Amino acid sequence: MSLVVAVSLVVGLVLLIGGGELLVRGGGGLGRTLGMSPLVVGLTIVAFATSAPELAVSLDATLSGSPGLAVGNVVGSNITNVLLVLGLAAVILPLAAQRQLVRFDVPFVIVVSVLALLLMLDGSIGRVDGVLLVALLAAYVVWTVLLGRRAGTDDPPPGAAVPALSRPLVDVVLVVVGIALLVLGARLLVSAATSIATAFGVSDLVIGLTVVAVGTSLPEVATSVIAAIRGETEMAVGNVVGSNVFNLTAVLGLTAVIAPDGVPVEAAAIRFDVPVMIAVALALLPILFTGMVIARWEGGVFLAMYAGYVAYLLLAAAQHDALPAFSTVMLGFVVPLTALTIAVLVVQEIRLLRRRG
Repeated sequence: MSLVVAVSLVVGLVLLIGGGELLVRGGGGLGRTLGMSPLVVGLTIVAFATSAPELAVSLDATLSGSPGLAVGNVVGSNITNVLLVLGLAAVILPLAAQRQLVRFDVPFVIVVSVLALLLMLDGSIGRVDGVLLVALLAAYVVWTVLLGRRAGTDDPPPGAAVPALSRPLVDVVLVVVGIALLVLGARLLVSAATSIATAFGVSDLVIGLTVVAVGTSLPEVATSVIAAIRGETEMAVGNVVGSNVFNLTAVLGLTAVIAPDGVPVEAAAIRFDVPVMIAVALALLPILFTGMVIARWEGGVFLAMYAGYVAYLLLAAAQHDALPAFSTVMLGFVVPLTALTIAVLVVQEIRLLRRRG
């Protein structure tokens, strides 16, 4: 490993940590100024900011004549956000959730994910489809902000100090600088990791399925982990859920609007990757419902599921002889066991709620 690559790794990591810290601080400050809860801040300001790399990659691919990359970017990022980002954050600190997530936000992600699959069935996402997705984003943002302000306190309590005019400006600067550091740090890390993988003879396809997919989610990783460390667990969860909404609506929608012939969708993505994305979103709902928290062991399950997903991608890309056996184990044992565990947890939670009622 050359000195330049080593420096890029270190500097990229430092920038990610610094950018995540600034974004959490600035986003939290803006939320308090606007009377928004940490959850709503995570669902909107922080989520959209950390999704900037996905939007940049997809738009750049579209303008370069490769709009099909947008689907893989969005689907891979959404799977990574739930399994890797929430998994890491929950292992650090159990993540508390509000009922709004269970009643509205996560179901909205599931509905939009299913809608995206339906729009893809004809082999592409056209401009009309893209306009529909962007319109859904606008409606989601308006509803989330109104709901958050209604639940929060719009007016300061009697005797409380009104924030100085300069404070919101400082928070805006923190958010902007945080976004810039996150994007730059992610680029440096992806570039360094790609150089290392290439030096070890890893193919471009495998690099794209692993390094690039994780790379565009690094801002979510850094921000959610830092939010969890700082005790802003609602912001950590909101960041992931909001980012997935943004990816499906803004990233995929804007790409479809800009692309002259729409966004082509490979049949393999319709058969496997998009259903996996929907399944991951479905799994998140009961886990949040049980105790309104993502426990450390549940975070560990998410990380294990992500490891299995990446292993499948690597084996499929290499057409390895172990792929059939691995698929049989995953589909015949791991997936049913996970589904059974979630079902048992939900039944226990419903019984507990009935006893309390």
